[in-house]
Amino acid sequence: MNFAKLITPEAVKVLSSTTSKKRLLTELGELAETVYGLHAQTVVEALIAREALGPTGVGHGVALPHARLEGVSEVTGLFVLLEKPVDFGSVDRQPVDIAFALFAPENAGVEHLKALALVSRTLRDTGICSKLRANPSANTLYTILTEAETVKAA
Repeated sequence: MNFAKLITPEAVKVLSSTTSKKRLLTELGELAETVYGLHAQTVVEALIAREALGPTGVGHGVALPHARLEGVSEVTGLFVLLEKPVDFGSVDRQPVDIAFALFAPENAGVEHLKALALVSRTLRDTGICSKLRANPSANTLYTILTEAETVKAA
């Protein structure tokens, strides 16, 4: 499992006008529709249902919203950097400015968990998060994410 399999350059975006958790989830749904052809409202509803089980804000300004969806053939993701952090109900009560959303097939098992582990491990690295926050260009963000695992593996 690697970032190049999870996201495409089109799945990376900088958001400048997001003002709330609900708006962030809506924008993720819209981006999932644009990039992967998923139905935006279905994505938003699935993300909200998952958040109802417990917030996916993992701390240090990072959120990992995720959902299993009908019509998804393999685990895919979206990365967004928010210019203005939003309250996400995170475990450390810090607002979120980095979100990596994952979408998995309804029957996904190990692959979904491997993807969550990869993203979580990478975004726990304060150096990588600092680079992401310092480079508000979608192309640069994609490069940082896809090269992060190469550097760690070396």
